[in-house]
Parts: sequence; structure tokens; C-alpha cells
Amino acid sequence: MWFYAVLGVAFVVWTIVGATRRIIEVVAGGTIPVLGEFAGTPAEAPIGPNGAGVTVELDRAILLPAELPIASVVALVVEQVLIVGAVTVTVGCLLALTWSILHGRLFSRRNTALVATATGAALVGFAAAPFFANMGANGAFAWISDRTFDNVILSVDPVLWFGAAFIGSIATTAFSVGARLQRDTEGLV
Repeated sequence: MWFYAVLGVAFVVWTIVGATRRIIEVVAGGTIPVLGEFAGTPAEAPIGPNGAGVTVELDRAILLPAELPIASVVALVVEQVLIVGAVTVTVGCLLALTWSILHGRLFSRRNTALVATATGAALVGFAAAPFFANMGANGAFAWISDRTFDNVILSVDPVLWFGAAFIGSIATTAFSVGARLQRDTEGLV
């Protein structure tokens, strides 16, 4: 139990430190690295003989705009805040659930709420963070291209998202049914 608690706290601290560093990088101004996703965009890469240019299809790249519009800066900060919030709430709920189970309280309304909250926080973070990252990238594209390159690509892997939603809903249902069965059978033995 303590190993998982330390691991969970370390993961939250690591997430907070990484997000804080990214927020400082974004707010400080200057050249801000922004991940941009592309769809079928040709580019030249020096991978031919003697470094000759070869046309490749660009999937993603780090954009380095000299500066970003304020809306993009805000979006990139919100992305990091969402990531920290989702990770902290999810890990906190799962650690509280583990503590409760180890103390003999498997099925209860509290545990059902913890599972549902952890699932909801993870799903919101998994969907919303890429949305705000995309807003930041769109600002970088607009700034670099003087608004001549339109590249609105939002990618959230639906298989992973629906898989996480499915597993979370099954766990929430199991805890809910277990809590109800436990309440209904109290005093029968």
C-alpha cells in the first residue's frame, strides 16, 4: 500500500513540477516550443545522399514562433492546469479508495463516488487538455504563417478514451451494485 501511495504522490508532484515549468516557459515569452499536428503536409528533410532534401509527409513537429497571441498563451496555461487537476484528483481518489478498501470498507457510497470522480476527472483531462493544446498550436500556426496556413487538427484517440470510459463505468457500476447489495443484506446473518 505504501509503495502505491508514494508512487501516486510522486506522480502528482512530477506532474505539478512539469506543468509549472511549462507554464513559466509559456508565460515568460520569447520563442515558445509548441507541438503542432499536421495532416498530409509535405516537407523537405535532409535525409537523402549527402544530406540531400527528400520530400516527407509531416505528422507532427515542434513549432517555434517568436511569440504567441495572448489567447494561445492562456490556452497553453489552461492545458497545464487541467492536466495537474485531472492527475491530482484521479490519483487522490484512487489513493483514498485504496485506503478505504484496505481498512475493510469495500462497497460503500463513498467508494462508488471515489471511483466515479476518478473516472470523470481522468476523462475530462484526457479530452480537454488536447483541446487547449490545439488552441495554442493554432495560434502558433497563425503567427508563423501570418494566418495563411489553416491547420485545425484536434486529436484525441477515441479508442483509448472510450476504453477508459468503459472501464470506469464498469468499475462505478460494480461499486454501486456492491454497495446496494451490502445495504440490502445487512442484518440477514
